Amino acid sequence: MPALFLLAGGCATIPDSAVEIPTNAAAVELDETPFFPQERYQCGPAALTTVLTTSGVDVALEDIVNKVYLPGRKGSLQSELMAATRTEGRLPYVIDGTLAAILRELEVGRPVLVLQNLGVAAIPRWHYAVVVGMNPERGEVILRSGTDGRRVTASKTFVRTWQRGDYWAMVALRPDEMPVSADRERYFTAIAALEQTGQLETAAMAWRAAEQAWPGDVIVLFGVANVHLASGDFIEAESAYRTVLAQDESLLVARNNLALALAEQGEFDAAIEEIGIALARNHDPALEPELRDTEMTIQSMLESNE
Repeated sequence: MPALFLLAGGCATIPDSAVEIPTNAAAVELDETPFFPQERYQCGPAALTTVLTTSGVDVALEDIVNKVYLPGRKGSLQSELMAATRTEGRLPYVIDGTLAAILRELEVGRPVLVLQNLGVAAIPRWHYAVVVGMNPERGEVILRSGTDGRRVTASKTFVRTWQRGDYWAMVALRPDEMPVSADRERYFTAIAALEQTGQLETAAMAWRAAEQAWPGDVIVLFGVANVHLASGDFIEAESAYRTVLAQDESLLVARNNLALALAEQGEFDAAIEEIGIALARNHDPALEPELRDTEMTIQSMLESNE
């Protein structure tokens, strides 16, 4: 059944690794993965409900349909699927577009949501499915797909349909777990998107998981600090921002946020000093409005406190 997606732009290059399943890998199939037969045009909600349920979310297919299905388009966009994943307290992470990457997720018990084009370029037929197994020896991919609870497809056939979907594949992660092969920048971006939905506790868990993978990483520390600030834990936020700046004092956004954390504690002299340093050192026109806004916020807080 058709679904819709947003093109990243440009033509996808077919990597050799996408076509090949590692021949020395053992066959794997997640037999206990639930199956939700789709209604007409609702492959996106069905596939998403499958991966969310497997990750431990108690959710009904009807609820996901209401969140992601676009009747006017008779389908679901990738962005809608990822947004709905966040609202269910899970971290949507787009994995590398290779069969090897899918297999690695399957090996740890995690099904993978994929986008296919079952038609041709001139007459596309977009479709979401869930990969639940692979058999390298036989060259097979096993899917929960449409109304078929166990569709066995030749890997080369699967790759052709997947390539037309730009090799898009997503897993739904609990906030305390990591994908098998995490790309640092991609993973941090995924956490930041989760944080922007207001799910601060969930985002904090994800940043803590990132700390285990990248200990001492300044961006991870900055993310943790931001969650403390947004949660109103200003003392912890101050401490975290100071740790960030001790590693990289050129990170003016961290100094900006440190100033806010200090102001929230009534430390106005220290806050004014920090934002003053940030303004004096800034050479980025795009950052200037934010710094000036913080300066005005601190001044307003000071005047209200007098």
